Amino acid sequence: MILPDKHLPTERSLVSLGAVVLEQLRQPRSVSALWESVRQSPGIGTFQQFTLAVTFLFTIGAVIFVDDLLCRKSP
Repeated sequence: MILPDKHLPTERSLVSLGAVVLEQLRQPRSVSALWESVRQSPGIGTFQQFTLAVTFLFTIGAVIFVDDLLCRKSP
């Protein structure tokens, strides 16, 4: 589910969904505002897929929460 394989298309993998979320996270946003900006993106589709992508990004250290806002973590 993290990486695409022969049973999981690239656009449904967490790596791809995480890239879609990170692309929209240019400035700190609330989770609900971020959801509104990505909900029509291909692959995201459901709130469950979105939360899996955000959880994946948090787990790998790509995003952090600051004052209840989701932010990209600087490299």
